[in-house]
Amino acid sequence: MTGARARREDAAVNDTGWFGDFGGRFVSETLVAPLEELAVAWERWRAEAGFVAELGAELRDFAGRPTPLLRARGLEARLAAASPATRARIYLKREDLAHTGAHKINNAVGQALLARRMGKRRLVAETGAGQHGVAAATVAARYGLTCTVYMGALDVERQAPNVGRIRLLGAALRPVVAGTRTLKDAMNEAMRDWVTNVADSYYLIGSAAGPHPYPSLVRALQSVIGREARAQLRAAEGRDPDAAVACVGGGSNAIGLFASFLDEPGDPARPTRLFGVEAAGRGLDSGAHAATLARGSPGVLHGARSFVLQDADGQIL
Repeated sequence: MTGARARREDAAVNDTGWFGDFGGRFVSETLVAPLEELAVAWERWRAEAGFVAELGAELRDFAGRPTPLLRARGLEARLAAASPATRARIYLKREDLAHTGAHKINNAVGQALLARRMGKRRLVAETGAGQHGVAAATVAARYGLTCTVYMGALDVERQAPNVGRIRLLGAALRPVVAGTRTLKDAMNEAMRDWVTNVADSYYLIGSAAGPHPYPSLVRALQSVIGREARAQLRAAEGRDPDAAVACVGGGSNAIGLFASFLDEPGDPARPTRLFGVEAAGRGLDSGAHAATLARGSPGVLHGARSFVLQDADGQIL
C-alpha cells in the first residue's frame, strides 16, 4: 500500500495515524477492515465513562498502580564520588513492582478490556523477552479469554522462566523458527494468525509499533507511567525533572514516560530533556546492535513507517 493511500485511509477514521513522516498504515487489503474496526472502537470506548472507570479500577486493584517513585541515593553517592561536581538527584519509576513485573500489564489490561467490548474472545500476541507474553496470558486468564502467544525460537531458549509463566497461565505458546527466530519474526506470525482468525480474535500488540491505530493506542495506555512519575516528582521536589530517561526496545516504556512531557511541556525556562537509551551490542559500527533510532533509516516494518535497521535492498537486519 502506498503512503498516500495509507494517509487517506487513516484520515477517514481519525487524524492521529501519522507522527510527522512516521506511522501510517502499510498493510494488505485483508487487514484494512479490522484495523478500521479497531480504530473506531478505540475512539468510541476510550472516552466512555464506564470504560475509563473500569480501566482505572483494574490498573489500581489488579495491576497495582500507582507504582512508587524511589530515590536512588546509592547511585547518587557513587556518581558524586566519581565526579565531585555531580550533584544529581535520581529517582526510579518502579514499573517492576507492577503485577507481572513490568510495565507491559498497563497496555495489556486496557487492550483486553477493549477486546471484550468488541466481542473478541481470543487474544493473539507476540513477545520477545517474554514480559508482554506473560502480561497477555495474565489478562486472558483474568477476563476469561483464550490466548496464543508467538515467540521466536531463540527467545524461547533464552527466556525459559517467562515461557514457563506463559504456559502456566494457560496460554498457548507458539515458537517461531523462521528468520532470525526473534521478536520481529514472532510479530510476523502473530499478524498472520490475526488475519486468518480476525472474526473472533484480537491482536494485542505490546510495543509502540504496527499499523495505525496501534502506536497511538499503546501510547495512550502506557502514558499512565509519565503522568504518575511527573506528579510524584512534583510532590517530592516541587518541580518537573531536568531529564527523563527510558530504555528503548519496542518503545512502549519510553513513550509511556515521555508522553506526559510531550503533551504538556511545562516550564519553558526549564524544559525536561528526554533521553531514550538503546542497546549498542558489540558497538554501533559493528553491525551487531539494536540502536534503531541512532543508526537506522526510514523504512516500513510491521505495517508502519519508522526507523529500521535495514540493508541497501531494504531487507531488515
